[in-house]
Amino acid sequence: MSNVTRLHHALPLSADVAAATNALDTAVAKAVDEAKAAGLPQGLLVAILHGHAHAETHRMVAR
Repeated sequence: MSNVTRLHHALPLSADVAAATNALDTAVAKAVDEAKAAGLPQGLLVAILHGHAHAETHRMVAR
C-alpha cells in the first residue's frame, strides 16, 4: 500500500488534484440526486456506493 498517498502528507493539493476531486464530488452528487429522483430505494443506493468504495479500496491495496 506504499503507492497510496495520504492527503495529510500531500497538502496543499495541486490544482489538477483539486479539480479532479471537485469533479468527482459533483458527479457523485448528481448521480445520487438522479437515482433518488428515479425512485431508487435508499438502501440500494447506499449498497451500490459501498460496493464501489470497497472494490476500489481492494484494487488500491492489492497493487
